[in-house]
Amino acid sequence: MSALDTAITGGEVLLPDGLARVDLGLHDGKVAGIYAPGTAPDATQTIDATGKTVLPGIVDIHFHVRAPAYPERGTVLSETRAAAAGGVTTLFEMPISKPCCSTPEELARRRDHFAENAVIDFGLYAAPGDLTEASRDKMMDLGCIAWKIFTTPSPAGRADEFEGLAFPDEADQLRALTLLADTGLPIVVHAESAQLLAHFEEAANALDPADAATHNKSRPAICETVAVAKLLAMNMTARAKLHIAHVTNAETVRVLRAFKDTSDFTAETCPQYLFATEDDVTKAGIYAKVNPPIRFQSDQDALWEAIADGTINYVTTDHAPFAKAEKQASEGNFPAAPPGVPGIEFILPAMLDAVANRRLTLKQAHDLICANGAKRYGLYPFKGAFLPGSAADVTIVDLNRETTFSPETLHTHAREVAHLFYGRHLRGRVVQTVLAGNTVFQDGTITGPQGAGAFVTPSRGR
Repeated sequence: MSALDTAITGGEVLLPDGLARVDLGLHDGKVAGIYAPGTAPDATQTIDATGKTVLPGIVDIHFHVRAPAYPERGTVLSETRAAAAGGVTTLFEMPISKPCCSTPEELARRRDHFAENAVIDFGLYAAPGDLTEASRDKMMDLGCIAWKIFTTPSPAGRADEFEGLAFPDEADQLRALTLLADTGLPIVVHAESAQLLAHFEEAANALDPADAATHNKSRPAICETVAVAKLLAMNMTARAKLHIAHVTNAETVRVLRAFKDTSDFTAETCPQYLFATEDDVTKAGIYAKVNPPIRFQSDQDALWEAIADGTINYVTTDHAPFAKAEKQASEGNFPAAPPGVPGIEFILPAMLDAVANRRLTLKQAHDLICANGAKRYGLYPFKGAFLPGSAADVTIVDLNRETTFSPETLHTHAREVAHLFYGRHLRGRVVQTVLAGNTVFQDGTITGPQGAGAFVTPSRGR
């Protein structure tokens, strides 16, 4: 028998301390060794990565598919297939579902559903539900990867999707942070002030609903900034492992800097905020509506500065597919349009393009979309690194080839509502994705079988 299942040869490999021209050996779903070129043991198969770059498989810590509800928007199978095409080997699914993933019973049901259908590895967020220790501990025992709450109320008509997830009352927010602090798991918060949202949404009723600017005016930056400031102040008492989701604006960046070292908190942003502005939303229409809104060039510049100085250390997709009919039904009506864009196939090419434009080094880009998340969620170095014993999760990219976006090139079920990304040409292309030593995507074709993905938990990785 060969000593290795697979040898990846000829490419530049991203190791924890940077790029190196080495060969990578994979065996039994793990990294077996890192070898000088041409010195790897015999392998059953060899992947020639000459002229390409070999990365640890991407870990996306903020993803929505809402399955098994709403299959018309996308399914676990369709969206994890899209993830594989985007070079993502592990994703963490948020708890918005129907019903909300805020009970042990629903967490177990979603775990089993994902295990039957996922093409790549997955972790599941839980919402704290009734804020009792008994429910919290049962969901911990089931292996939830982290917690999620909203500081906003449940959207109209969607109470069951947000039950035990939406906590607009500040006292409940503090209760949630305090209850979950003892778990040691990250607590991710969608932070917008419920009171200020109500104020600005009422004022926006007099504005043109077809104007993209109406969305920003109904959810201005101050709503996010105030909520983040209050959460960071609360966390000085709660001492939770806090993570602020999808930061969008310069004012919130200033608040994050002001609270530096006051508690254990981190923050993320998303490609839609780093690579688009309200001008792009105007062009794409309601198909580019997300919450919180895509803002302005000055905010985008502030986010890049926050990445440069370490204030923001994570970039996530916030992938949120919707059916074409749902978006079309709200044409010309931003307040009524469902919020979300399908970004799982955009994130890696976008970050590689930033590398090509010398905005980031390759290691910085990979840390932002992979290694930092694996570390924060307790999976590193099993995920997010190439070291002996790490998962044999590999993303091979060509830094010189281009990625273009259209309904014809995307794999997500929501490919017809990805208008924000249509027509973009990015330098950097995913060539092959390997999960636990098995190829799940290669040269435009998804090869991973339904159910190949495993349930990832904080204690056992895979």
